[in-house]
Amino acid sequence: MFQNYFKTAIRNLIRNKSYTTINVLGLGVGIAVCLMIFLVIQFETSFDNFHTKKDRIYRVLTEFKDPSGISHSSGVPFPLPKTLRSDFPQLEKVTAISSDNNSLFAIVDNGQSVKKFKEEQGVFYTEPEFFEIFDFPWLYGEAKSLSEPNNIALTKETAEKYFGSWKNAIGKTIKKDNRYLLKVVGIIDNAPANSDFQLKTVISYKTFSNSNSTDWVSVSSNHGCYVLMPDNITPASFNKFFPGFVKKYRPAERVAVTGQLLQSIKEVHYDADAGNFIGRTISKELINTLKLIALFILLIACVNFINLSTAQSVNRAKEVSIRKVMGSNRKQLGLQFLSETTFITLGAVIVAVLIVVLALPYVKSLLVLPLSFNIVQNPSILIFLLVTTVAVTILAGFYPSIVLSGFNPVTALKSKLIAKSTKGISLRRSLVVTQFIIAQGLIIGTLIIVKQMNYFQNASMGFDKEAMLTVPIPTDSVGRSKIDYLKIALMKNPEIRNVSFSFTPPTNQGNWFSDFKFDHSLKNSDFGANLKWADADYINTYKLELVAGRNYTRGDTTNEIIVNEELLKRLGITNPQEAINKEIDMWDGQVKAPIVGVVKDFHSQSLQSAIDPIMMGNYKRTYRTINIKAQQKNIHETIAFIENLWTTTYPDYVFEYKFLDESIANFYQKEKQLSQLYKIFAAIAIFLSCLGLYGLASFMAVQRLKEVGIRKVLGATVQNVIYLFSKEFIVLITIAFVIATPIAWYLMHQWLQDFVYRIDISWWIFIIAGAASLIIALITVSFQAIKAAISNPIKNLRTE
Repeated sequence: MFQNYFKTAIRNLIRNKSYTTINVLGLGVGIAVCLMIFLVIQFETSFDNFHTKKDRIYRVLTEFKDPSGISHSSGVPFPLPKTLRSDFPQLEKVTAISSDNNSLFAIVDNGQSVKKFKEEQGVFYTEPEFFEIFDFPWLYGEAKSLSEPNNIALTKETAEKYFGSWKNAIGKTIKKDNRYLLKVVGIIDNAPANSDFQLKTVISYKTFSNSNSTDWVSVSSNHGCYVLMPDNITPASFNKFFPGFVKKYRPAERVAVTGQLLQSIKEVHYDADAGNFIGRTISKELINTLKLIALFILLIACVNFINLSTAQSVNRAKEVSIRKVMGSNRKQLGLQFLSETTFITLGAVIVAVLIVVLALPYVKSLLVLPLSFNIVQNPSILIFLLVTTVAVTILAGFYPSIVLSGFNPVTALKSKLIAKSTKGISLRRSLVVTQFIIAQGLIIGTLIIVKQMNYFQNASMGFDKEAMLTVPIPTDSVGRSKIDYLKIALMKNPEIRNVSFSFTPPTNQGNWFSDFKFDHSLKNSDFGANLKWADADYINTYKLELVAGRNYTRGDTTNEIIVNEELLKRLGITNPQEAINKEIDMWDGQVKAPIVGVVKDFHSQSLQSAIDPIMMGNYKRTYRTINIKAQQKNIHETIAFIENLWTTTYPDYVFEYKFLDESIANFYQKEKQLSQLYKIFAAIAIFLSCLGLYGLASFMAVQRLKEVGIRKVLGATVQNVIYLFSKEFIVLITIAFVIATPIAWYLMHQWLQDFVYRIDISWWIFIIAGAASLIIALITVSFQAIKAAISNPIKNLRTE
């Protein structure tokens, strides 16, 4: 029996090639989108799930409270891990970890550096306990070797990069940052891609300069603490100990400002507020949005199948009637049509797999994710395809099988089916409206995201960022001793306008905040200032605008300070001139200097964040960046000159540079990726929706052939017939537009609330989305309309 079903199904599908092709293509695209989103979500939700103790691993967060609200940092005070271990012996394991960026490693042979490598990320200082908490296997050596200072373990990949073979690395000496001589004592297996710890090198924590610090005030986001909780203690119950712990060790005047709490390792990858070591997170809201988009796209594809299947119902009415006359019952006919749906779905799955394989390299490049389509290594892909095949077969095939198997044989054989079958058209119209609600919603969302991204790219940051190069400089005393010479040599090039040395550029993801005392106050400020240590040329180099006072004078230490308008606003000062000569006291008197100038506000972080209160002054010991303002005309020659001068000045260091405007653009990498994804999804939704329109137009064309014939006999023109077909779709798309507009406005309004600086949602965005949908739909419908309009009315009116 089933063999007969399959034979008949294959024959019918081959007989109706265009119908089969459109259905397979439509479902294939829909399933491909779902499969691609499945791969993305599977990867993003798998971070650090491979650790066997993941349910008991927590990191310690620092909570900051100020008048602007509550924020969290992954950083903790330097003494916290050691003190936590001694004060709470009930904790199973505690480990400190500190990441280091832009590290220089030199391979030492006979006391000479023979190779140099620059590692922007992946360099960590940590303790042996780290490897007792996390599952990063050692290929050689053991974790306890990191209990001694000046020892280093390399990952297999890093060791092969440095020494050719990881076995050759054992016992070798590596110089870090031209200061530390480190002995290779172990090799660690490469960190999986789905880990927030992308280890490259691991250095013993005792080598870390702040490993014995007693500073309970300073917090660096690079310095963290992780704990392994025993089974009998919950994080909620342990968090109750933190207020007393903080009060015991942190200075009393700062107790109300900060606190500590535990966060599960399973939440780290979703926490954009506190961040992580790889600098990339994804919100659970975005994951849920992707799930909804996958569901909507698949729904649109299934609706197309239903529309096309019912559009073909008239053509198959006599076939069904003859089968019923010959003894087939409704159940058998339903199984017959479901078997056809199964074959179409299986074909669509094959098409979907081909699309994913071909599109995967582009998606990997777009999202910068190590996605792979490997059923052997990832059998959940096969499970997903099987579940999708069954679900789509039932969802797309159930209604058409009921309709097709329910024809009355007498009515169908008398050719009276057309007049009796209009009751199902309301459902099909509703499905088309649903399709275009989704499609227009995606178009509106895409336009708003693109407009917001353009705003980010073009909005003024409050300083000059054009043709501005930033170059990291050595942070040791020898490196800093040469910056005066380097500056003079750079300024001799006529293509270079200005040069300044600083802690960071004006806008940077790594910031240094500190509270302070203002105007001889006995209490520290209830907010932190972003410290932009820089030389006296910083103001002119970046064209920062002074609104009161003057620039500070040249020097190596902080004798004068400039603040921004936001800092004065936080202090309650409305007239910038009033702040001139008021004293700033930081770090319990280590820095005392008068305010000599006030600059106009500029953005020290991305436009997603509010403007920070900022403080600037000389502090040569902190300088780690050269800021070079160059002419745009001969920029490549200028870069070559800078590199040559750098290599001569710092022969033991690796030269690298960045354009500041490119660094700023990277702040919005996630939004750019989201923008590209929405464009793709909107295009696919429109494509699939138009297939649905084609199905409904085909159905209507078959139903109304005799009506069209009569109208043409009575004098109707081709234009009249096209209008007859088009007006209904105009109504359907207008209804979809009316429903989609408020929904899209609300959802995108909520999305924009994540940005402090954002666009207004313009009315023309909705008009463009509606007009685009209407034009595309009319083009789609016009094919069937013209075909019906030019058909021979005599042939259409002929009866058996």
